[in-house]
Amino acid sequence: MPQSTATERDVLTSRQIPHMTLSTGDASSMTGPPLPMPHYLSAEGRAVKRFAVEGNAIITGGAGTLALVNARALLEHGLSGLALFDLNPAHSSTQIEDLHKDFPNAKIITQQVNVIDAEQVQQAVAATVQELGSIDILCCFAGVVGCTHAIDVSSKEWRRTFDINTTGSFLCAQAVAKVMVAANTPGTILFIASISAHRTNFPQPQSAYNASKAALLSMKTSLAAEWARYGIRVNTISPGYMDTILNDGQGLAEARSTWKERNPMGRMGQPDELTGPVVMLCSSAGSYITGADLVVDGGQICF
Repeated sequence: MPQSTATERDVLTSRQIPHMTLSTGDASSMTGPPLPMPHYLSAEGRAVKRFAVEGNAIITGGAGTLALVNARALLEHGLSGLALFDLNPAHSSTQIEDLHKDFPNAKIITQQVNVIDAEQVQQAVAATVQELGSIDILCCFAGVVGCTHAIDVSSKEWRRTFDINTTGSFLCAQAVAKVMVAANTPGTILFIASISAHRTNFPQPQSAYNASKAALLSMKTSLAAEWARYGIRVNTISPGYMDTILNDGQGLAEARSTWKERNPMGRMGQPDELTGPVVMLCSSAGSYITGADLVVDGGQICF
């Protein structure tokens, strides 16, 4: 046996792996039980507080339709500050200006960010902390989809899909988690996965997208386990086919018909129908939810 091979084997068999540390869950930990509702609150006050969204949030893919709809919902539930990360925030300047007008007491900023650039992500997160004071919520909406037969998918397309959908989400989560850990403050991280992570789509072929979203589910579970001791909850939402511009046009008429016919509710989802689950997971209502995936698809996953 060559000396180099023997040395490599010795290193392999003598290595020590790091171990996770789980939270104790007691009152002094970052995962202790929440404080009881104040007794002086009315029924209406308790209902409002139950779904109150506190602190500041970063939303990636922030100029997209789903991101903006959910940004508005989080602001409606009390979000104090918002940073919209996007490759081209100006693409939705009118909608973002509407947020400024409708929520004058909230601080809303935009950052031009490429989520696959680790250094750029770290700089944008640092700038957001400086501007808003803290980061309490991260929602990762940035993503791409391509419909290409697997036999024809190029390595470039495959890597780009994973870079944006999976690696980009991880880089943002890691950068934000470091800020939360350093500040010793709890937080929540939400990845937008897809029913494509659970079932193969029909009729369109999109193996790269499906695999990248399935990877998000596994990553979510790993991060939830590792970061629970820091008070960081990590979850995913898996939307079904949503009726946005990305799924519109005459070229998709046949596919849209198929998607509806294969759905127990007989239709696609409306963007607003994601806001309830997003608010729940980002508010105190989700305080005991981590490592979970919430499917929002009208029952399409039944088949």
